Amino acid sequence: MKVFDFDNTLYHGESSLDFYFFMVRDNHRILRCLPVILWNTVKYKLCIVDRERLEKTINSCLKVMIKDRQSVERLIASFWPKYEHKLDKKMLRLVGKEDLIFSAGPRFLLDGIRERLGTRNIICTEVDLDCREIVFFNFKDNKMKRFQEQFGNQKIDTFFTDSYNDKAMMEISEKVFIVKKGRISQIKDVH
Repeated sequence: MKVFDFDNTLYHGESSLDFYFFMVRDNHRILRCLPVILWNTVKYKLCIVDRERLEKTINSCLKVMIKDRQSVERLIASFWPKYEHKLDKKMLRLVGKEDLIFSAGPRFLLDGIRERLGTRNIICTEVDLDCREIVFFNFKDNKMKRFQEQFGNQKIDTFFTDSYNDKAMMEISEKVFIVKKGRISQIKDVH
């Protein structure tokens, strides 16, 4: 099994952040969440953010960002035609039907392009759109927890990611590749 991180690996950039800016056109109140979201994205990239604190911050922003389920579905339908060019075609060709894609981003975002991803195995952050809050935050140690719930102690043949935040997943992988701006560098091979 190959496992792929989504953002900055299969998608050039942070899809959730792109979607956030896309949503601003529909709801200008979202702008007041901008400093909080940007600051927490930086802390995430630096591996210094506390998961519980980040989840609480995101939940408070979701109350402002999401009007209702229908508005999100409408936005997703218009978002992907404008942003699908950011999908890395070369990386997507590596994804097989039995492989797995991880994302800290929300499931509703990736569901909008599920058919383009090459696999039905996708683990994301789960958001209750009616309550406008995170049900399961697929971030840091929660990635490993959800992986083990669904796949047990299965080893990962090859893991592709852009971030050392995924250290736990790296440890159970035979081969690990870091992806930076579409360039792939191997950092682990147990053979």
